[in-house]
Amino acid sequence: MTSDADVVVAGGGPVGLMLACELALAKVSVTVLERLTEVDTKIKAGAINSPSAEAFYRRGMLPDLAAAQRAGIERFSSFLRQRQAAGASGLQAPPKFAGHFAGIMLRGDLLDESDPDFDGPGPAGEVGLVPQEVLERLLAARAAELGVELRRGVTLTGFDAGEDGVTVHTSGGTLRTGWLVGCDGGRSTVRRLAGFPFPGTAPEITGHQALVEMTGAEKLGAGWNWTETGTYVHGPMPGRILTVEFDGPPADREAPVTAQELEESLRKVSGVEGVRIHKVRTATRFTDNARQVPDYRAGRVLLAGDAAHVHAPFGGQGLNLGIGDAMNLGWKLAATVHGWAPDGLLDTYTAERHPIGAWALDWTRAQVALMRPESHSRALREVIAELTGTVDATTFFTKKISGVWQRNDLPGDHPLIGRSAPDLEFSDGSRLAEQLHGGQGLLLDLTDDAELRKRATGYDGRLRVLTAGCPGQPGLAGLLVRPDGCTAWAADRADAAGSAVPAAPDELDAALRRWFGTPADAAA
Repeated sequence: MTSDADVVVAGGGPVGLMLACELALAKVSVTVLERLTEVDTKIKAGAINSPSAEAFYRRGMLPDLAAAQRAGIERFSSFLRQRQAAGASGLQAPPKFAGHFAGIMLRGDLLDESDPDFDGPGPAGEVGLVPQEVLERLLAARAAELGVELRRGVTLTGFDAGEDGVTVHTSGGTLRTGWLVGCDGGRSTVRRLAGFPFPGTAPEITGHQALVEMTGAEKLGAGWNWTETGTYVHGPMPGRILTVEFDGPPADREAPVTAQELEESLRKVSGVEGVRIHKVRTATRFTDNARQVPDYRAGRVLLAGDAAHVHAPFGGQGLNLGIGDAMNLGWKLAATVHGWAPDGLLDTYTAERHPIGAWALDWTRAQVALMRPESHSRALREVIAELTGTVDATTFFTKKISGVWQRNDLPGDHPLIGRSAPDLEFSDGSRLAEQLHGGQGLLLDLTDDAELRKRATGYDGRLRVLTAGCPGQPGLAGLLVRPDGCTAWAADRADAAGSAVPAAPDELDAALRRWFGTPADAAA
């Protein structure tokens, strides 16, 4: 089958663009189909978690994200100034922010930052407040630099998948490709046409999020507020509101969100009659439908992001799940396209990402349960709020929200295996994340061991080998890091005297073959 592209990605939001960038970095030809003609400017997620920040850091994008965060902090400062100028009393910047659970704020000054799960992110640990629209623009620019073909204003209308490829039908013609990936959102056309099951729980809320121009806002409580009729949020930027009503899902998710609809919802849940919305700058309508496909792959068709799992948007977990999906899938699909993927590599995509997606669904379901405007939920919310006033609970919730807890269940006993690779600083001042900008795997030799380096023979193009000193980790002998930043193998020095021979060399051989296939010089 002659292909127009190795991979066609349906959906040009952050997840589809991230996946396309990963594929293009691995020299895979990719075409992205996006029905919108411009970047989506609707207000959506406003933050990224630790795994997402690390992913962008490992691809050289951290400076741009840091600049976006500085702009966001300034918007929050502007919100505080406007509230003060309007006469709101008792308003001050919160203690160091560590996230929230169902609107219950977590205080960073109660966080046990000595917990080992917080070790290792390096500069990525300082970046988090990045709006989804900004991220999409940055990824679109990166995709263009990498040569990705982004076809805007084009809708996928159907496809025919066979054993040797996929014929994709669009509003702009037909494409032949080896693989089709649906990154086309919660109402995914790819998922529906491919027949993926989508089990889960039905919605019970109608939510709105918007940036508006309004008067009477000084009467609204700042931040998260729970009332007898629902939940609302005011801030953390001027004109930003969010409402949650518990009387069922919206009648029409697709209808434009009007100023009248937002005003009525805000008045209903806040009880503030004097608030008036004069202009809607951007708005979305959402619910808490929570569903997940059992398997992210059906032959040559795969799903990522909201196409594979949907849930309430609280905490921005959906965006981060999707970025994680793209990082995990990109290099594995590229290896399959290039023909060096070991048996079963592509199947590890579902095996590794499905459990994290299932956790996110339950995490958001729990938040919806806490926000319900009824006595049992209110009592439970008070218990959780009291718990989050402790160091242990704050640390627990922050670890979950930030994503630092995430692991892949990989063979090996070393505590680093399956974890995101620590951002080691080397003797020359460079850092590990900088060695992953090219999207290849990395075998890190920290003891100048020729035998260790020899074991990577035959993996050119799949794996880089780096010999470096690492004063901050004197006991560590070596690491094998997958292209997505996951530690696939690690070993300490064999003895306290600092022998250059790492432990468990046979485990290194097994890990190399498990993730990078058969070396090129191996016998057929």
